[in-house]
Amino acid sequence: MSELEIPDALKTKLENLPSSPGVYQFKDKAGNVIYVGKAKNLRARVQSYFRNLSDHNEKTRLLVSKIRDLDLIITTSEVEALILENNLIKQFKPKYNINLRDDKTYPYIAVTNEPFPRVFPTRVVKRDGSKYYGPYAETKHMRLLLDAIGEIFQVRSCSLKLSPETIAQKKFKVCLDYHIKKCQGPCEGLQSMEDYRAMIDEVKRLLSGKTKDVARSIEARMKECAKQLKFEQAAILKKQLEALNRYSAKQKVLTVDEIDRDIFAVASDHHDACGVVFKARDGKLLGSQHFYFSNVDGESESALISRLVEKYYLETTDIVPDEIFVPRELESREAILSLLEKRLRETGEEKSVHIVAPQIGDKAKLVAMCRANAEHLLNEYKLQKQKRGEAMAIPSSVYSLERDLRLPKPPRRIECFDNSHFQGAETVSAMVCFVDGKPKKSDYRKFKIRSVEGIDDFAAMREVIERRYGGSLATELPLPDLIVVDGGKGQLSAAVESLQKLGLNVPIIGLAKRLEEVFFPNEPLPFNLPKTSSSLKLLQHVRDEAHRFAVAFHRDLRQKRTLSTELLEIQGVGKAKAEKLLKIFGSVAQVESASFEQLEQAVGKKTAETIRRYFDQKRNKAEEAEPAANSVQGD
Repeated sequence: MSELEIPDALKTKLENLPSSPGVYQFKDKAGNVIYVGKAKNLRARVQSYFRNLSDHNEKTRLLVSKIRDLDLIITTSEVEALILENNLIKQFKPKYNINLRDDKTYPYIAVTNEPFPRVFPTRVVKRDGSKYYGPYAETKHMRLLLDAIGEIFQVRSCSLKLSPETIAQKKFKVCLDYHIKKCQGPCEGLQSMEDYRAMIDEVKRLLSGKTKDVARSIEARMKECAKQLKFEQAAILKKQLEALNRYSAKQKVLTVDEIDRDIFAVASDHHDACGVVFKARDGKLLGSQHFYFSNVDGESESALISRLVEKYYLETTDIVPDEIFVPRELESREAILSLLEKRLRETGEEKSVHIVAPQIGDKAKLVAMCRANAEHLLNEYKLQKQKRGEAMAIPSSVYSLERDLRLPKPPRRIECFDNSHFQGAETVSAMVCFVDGKPKKSDYRKFKIRSVEGIDDFAAMREVIERRYGGSLATELPLPDLIVVDGGKGQLSAAVESLQKLGLNVPIIGLAKRLEEVFFPNEPLPFNLPKTSSSLKLLQHVRDEAHRFAVAFHRDLRQKRTLSTELLEIQGVGKAKAEKLLKIFGSVAQVESASFEQLEQAVGKKTAETIRRYFDQKRNKAEEAEPAANSVQGD
């Protein structure tokens, strides 16, 4: 605790924490709830935040630095803490909690809470006692299931408010569905409520994925009807069984063992993550559901999977499976098992649930397949964020660079410097800027080196670093997250010397061209990044852009100096006219060979006469000098 300045009131609370299960709420100096967590032992869990801060990830260290107060809610069990934590997170939306949401636009199949229930698709979930199945990520699968229900069962499609009273009052008449054998006419009392609800129970079992149970029930009733010589009813049941078998054949088989399983996996990419749940019933894939996470920086896969499983079973109305597959052991395993046992007791089911983290074999392959789907959905989600122009869509190469160079945070802003000269003359330097892995050309800068004569790359680097981070540019542009200098230990040492002189502590590296070696300050040996790594490719892109920009700047300066010098010697030709002539004709030689008419069209009659006179006199002098030179050679 000595690493932090903890307010006395908070310190007293930390010293007197109970060892019971419950929920804790961290608050900032304004009294806002910034984090909600649950614990089996509040004392051990809460105090762990304030011990060994260096062992925590950056997000947790930042959270702890903001904590100024603490509230507790003691519960009688870890399950109660789990439920309460979920409700408080929804209520307060704390800044440092993982934000997890599912896609509310996906449809469900509703079985209404009526005397004669209806079955239909919906995107609106109401708390009216109705039963909802889904959500269905693929509407094709949902339509296939609804078509199967319509073919197997005779569920009413009307929206009449049927009740024993309205039926007895004969308020309704049968519709076309009755005549084409799609409905048994409960609206006129031709089908009893008990018979209709027994049919709905089988519909619910089919929607829950219990296809084989429904098939066995229909087959048993078909045989019973045949035994009682009710051949017409037996024929109807046979058609239903055949329709059910056709639907079952279209389902994807995951395993040969006929068992109910939920399979969980998650894929993360620094700030964002995606979790996927496969629902397998009787060994066949019934459907899937996915959730998106945000604010997951530094969170382990085990923490993300635990949060996903918690949310799913706190909110789903689906059946409790026999097995749950996860890629890692759950942090809140006991609490989740207790929650599922509580649900089983409420429904009267007698079975045990097993949470398994398979590492080899076919079961591990199921988890791997679930994870592949999570990675695919996460990539699509990131692309959509980029298309919307959301600020947090940071490319993975930036995070790779953070990891490979052991930087304190992602290098979202990178500035790179390169020098250029021609045999020691016209020494210049250029700075390029990359933000989130892309060039930000508005922040590029050019420098004419003032203090260096001859070839001295180290002195030039010292000057440009000092001018960028110590002059007017220091307030004009923000500090980068990483500085890259094009060169090895010498250039890097010169740049570090300037930064130390300015009192700045900014991560800086050198990148040598020959072997693509990375140099760190005060480290004698270079560091080699994998040749195919995205982090090295990003550094190469930055370095090559700096080199291109520096060479282009130097070439422009040299070209202007060499090409415009002679034109500026002509009286009446200033810098603007010289540049205009060079732009039109391309070179001084082309200006000299241009006709009077071409010059007049370019710069006017008076200036054209002056230019023509200058070059004519120059040519005459050259012709006069040539015979004299020949006569000297003859002597």
